[in-house]
Amino acid sequence: MQFPANLPLQVLCGLVLLLTNGLAEADKIGPHLSRALSSGTSDQFLVWIFLDGKAQRDIQKLSLPQSLISERSLARRLKSRSSSPVDVSDVPVDEDLVSTLRSTNTIIRHRSKWFNAVSATVQRNDLASILTLPFVRSIELVGRYEKPSDNSIHRSANEGVSPSLPSALMALDYGPSFGQVDLINVPPVHESGNSGQGVLIGVFDNGFRLLSHEVFDSIDIVATYDFVENKESVVPSDTRTSFGTHGIRTLSVIGGYKPGQLIGVAYGASFLLARTENDSSETPREEDNWVAAIEWADSIGVDVASTSLIYREFDSPFVDWTWEDMNGNTTVITRAADMAVAKGIVVVNAAGNFGGPPVTGQNTLGAPGDGDSVLTVGAVDQSGVRASFSSVGPTTSVPPRTKPDVMAPGVGIHSASSIDPAGYFDNNNGTSFACPLAAGVAALLLSANPSATPGQIADALRYTANNFDSPNNLTGWGVLDAQAALQSLDGTGPIPTSFALKQNYPNPFNGLTSIEFDLTTGAEVSLEIFSILGRKVRQLVKGSFPPGSHIKRWTGEGDDGSSASSGVYIYRLSSSLAGGSYTAHGKMILVR
Repeated sequence: MQFPANLPLQVLCGLVLLLTNGLAEADKIGPHLSRALSSGTSDQFLVWIFLDGKAQRDIQKLSLPQSLISERSLARRLKSRSSSPVDVSDVPVDEDLVSTLRSTNTIIRHRSKWFNAVSATVQRNDLASILTLPFVRSIELVGRYEKPSDNSIHRSANEGVSPSLPSALMALDYGPSFGQVDLINVPPVHESGNSGQGVLIGVFDNGFRLLSHEVFDSIDIVATYDFVENKESVVPSDTRTSFGTHGIRTLSVIGGYKPGQLIGVAYGASFLLARTENDSSETPREEDNWVAAIEWADSIGVDVASTSLIYREFDSPFVDWTWEDMNGNTTVITRAADMAVAKGIVVVNAAGNFGGPPVTGQNTLGAPGDGDSVLTVGAVDQSGVRASFSSVGPTTSVPPRTKPDVMAPGVGIHSASSIDPAGYFDNNNGTSFACPLAAGVAALLLSANPSATPGQIADALRYTANNFDSPNNLTGWGVLDAQAALQSLDGTGPIPTSFALKQNYPNPFNGLTSIEFDLTTGAEVSLEIFSILGRKVRQLVKGSFPPGSHIKRWTGEGDDGSSASSGVYIYRLSSSLAGGSYTAHGKMILVR
């Protein structure tokens, strides 16, 4: 064990004593905390304290899921986790352990039942005593936050900016917001009567200062919570108008409704609002707020989570996350986002405004946009051209994954004002605004297809975007098309002209890949996966399918629930038709 340089004598002696007693508590210190300790610039740290596994008596609580999550959350989970919708991650942190931690001068901020952890403020000189506690598994710094910058121009409602198209040509009068929804083909979906009704969307941002704005007169807000100040109201206590501005703008883009001025993508949905950002600085006081917020939203039953924030760089003297950390597994917030998707939530996140690539092969992503299950959204202008500030991939996982996933308008976006209840902002720029537009489209798809899983929603959005046939790390699968994605998901899209089994993507892959096949008529279909030696590993599909394009995902698991090992696998599509049969094969590579 090599200790960080410059550890205070009191802490160093404590750690040495632990090791001389045959223990390895010093190894509980995470690498980022180790770096922070060695820098000697601070005596106080905001950390995650991860605890040992939950007791058997707590696990038994799983027989009463209604005491842990809402009926709505349980129903949502059953779509993708029918065998075990509730697991040990839903059991709350043991309060007796929290009390013991407090006795070491630890100041508790948030509890995370998903990670069996608490976030807390600790003093350098108290670390040794915390590490000796037998139930403490490890300690690491809380992640950091960087708010994507945006530029905007304010105007009053009576300035009368003309809509992009005459209102007589549209069922709804979008006013100046028409261009941003038209580029992603939302108006035809609205005209069908779909405005996201029945879907619960969580919007996580820096607060919501002016919910009395006219665009929110008809919005359905189910619940709110401020995880920065620990209060129900999401209006920041700080009276400076910059506090809570960003949240008002992003919320209006997804859920606002004022004909002739602004109509949000999912104006008929219901909303949860969470304040997770403290505007006062870019410090490590945000990641734990987001984790607390997503667990809260999950327990209520949120369907879609929209976050126009990314976690990467922050104020001195704290230690940055780097591009190499964007691998989908390093940051707690990314792991939480992927866990939320596994629990049935569609997690949509801004890619970030760091542009790039600054160096070939490096990414400019921020967490949790590096998550393998997160729908990461980049920005285009209103001509569909990538904005130069939009962050790029790939992730640093093995193999690397393409990011962003999709693109949406993020230049010249029209939003509500946060200071004038009848005013508006023009020319908002940033992936901050592309994100709620994409999240709104996801809500439209869920409104029409309530049984769809997050994977099905993400695949429908990716494979109907305008670059679906050649995804890359600048624009992903391309600009969204809400109408095409909806048709793909509900089977009303164009009928393929030939049977086809397409190459899986990504390939090679690590833990998740998608296989697409086309049917010209309805057919009985079997999609199987075999090892290179011919052993059947997984029956992925077996049943009747309508004509159209279909996408199925493989997580690398066998029929028995075991994880398949690295190697080459064959996937085979067989279909029985009225006039005969069709069989096709493909080859894919799994890398662990």
